[in-house]
Amino acid sequence: MYPNLYYAFKDWFGVEWQGLSFLNTFGLMVAMGFVTAAIVLSKELQRKEKEGLLSPREEMITVGKPASFTDLILNAFVGFIFGYKILGLFFNKPADMDPQDYIFSSQGNIVGGLVLAGLLTGFKWWEKNKQKLKEPERRNVRIWPHDRVGDIIILGLIFGIIGAKLFDNLENWSDFIKDPIGRLFSASGLTFYGGLILAAIAICWYASKKGIKVIHLVDAAGLALLLAYAVGRIGCQVSGDGDWGIYNSAYVVNAEGKVVEAGPGDYQAQLNKHASYYLKGEVYDKDSTLVQVTDRTYETLDQVPHRYMKAPSFLPVWMAAYTYPQNVNKDGVQMPGCTEEHCRALPQPVFPTPFYETVVCTLLFLILWSIRRRIKVPGVMFGIYLIVNGLERFTVELFRVNNTYSILGFHPTQAEIISALLILSGIILIIIVKRKAASRD
Repeated sequence: MYPNLYYAFKDWFGVEWQGLSFLNTFGLMVAMGFVTAAIVLSKELQRKEKEGLLSPREEMITVGKPASFTDLILNAFVGFIFGYKILGLFFNKPADMDPQDYIFSSQGNIVGGLVLAGLLTGFKWWEKNKQKLKEPERRNVRIWPHDRVGDIIILGLIFGIIGAKLFDNLENWSDFIKDPIGRLFSASGLTFYGGLILAAIAICWYASKKGIKVIHLVDAAGLALLLAYAVGRIGCQVSGDGDWGIYNSAYVVNAEGKVVEAGPGDYQAQLNKHASYYLKGEVYDKDSTLVQVTDRTYETLDQVPHRYMKAPSFLPVWMAAYTYPQNVNKDGVQMPGCTEEHCRALPQPVFPTPFYETVVCTLLFLILWSIRRRIKVPGVMFGIYLIVNGLERFTVELFRVNNTYSILGFHPTQAEIISALLILSGIILIIIVKRKAASRD
């Protein structure tokens, strides 16, 4: 596992650059997911523009004005926040504090904040002064939908984080009630569908305000979301952020920390050996000192979720059973011979569900990308996206541990409920848009 780039560079190049430890691999892959989404969305919008499905909008802008007080204050504020946190990560972060927790804390480097604030403010003033005219002019410019992709991605990022945090706290309401401030400002706890729903509402509102036909925008966005999700899940897999599946009882971990096939009684023996981990959530170091208590605890060992499934002979074992060594959550038991910050692996291998989602969503993206030109009815592509996305997530939930709700005797997870609604919504959307298209013909 590579919880941050320090571990990746150490493994790949044999160098130990501690400064890279603040670059979390999960965050980097999420950022790459947004970049990927921007590229796909821009390409699709340009294609639809060439086909005459989307049109530009003319807007009046003022050019030649010097930097306003608001411009300078905004750049100073952004510069201070980034400088305060980024330089703080390098020079002020306590050794026993995770980079994510540090970013969401009040700690930082004041000098770094002031320096970057000054640099960004000066750059903004210089940029505007270079373009300043004796008399500012009002000009009419033509803006195409694909020119607004940057704004769309930023809206998706902001409202996606808000929605993800909101839905996560709804899913874990009892924990939120105990510590509302801590839950709201913690680096952990994000629900994908919450981010998707709130970001979609914000983006559709923005599109309608800017004269972009929402039906064509969401068709393009469905493709972008599929690939972006696949890229983001790489971060979950590589960092070991805890979004893995249930235990695979076909395998166990031997004394050397290797995953091997389980013999008769081996799985139960492993549970008994690490009973404190499963029943009390207690994590001990190599000296048997209690260092952590995790959230995932069970009343009895019989409640530990698992499935028995051996990997096909032509696939590596880790695709069916993985312990996420050196995971970013520091979850599990001490790894033999490891002395670094991230030295834990799960005591029993689990299904690597983030890897499954990356593979499936990439394949689904390639399929939809290959047929997108054949789909002539607006809205059908987005309907297909809703269906395949819901089916994919509903299926993977069968191998994942999440909080459940009690509804008429059923106990679905939040993701399963939303997945079912997405599938139903996709079917209804396709029926509606096809009927409308048929009535116009």
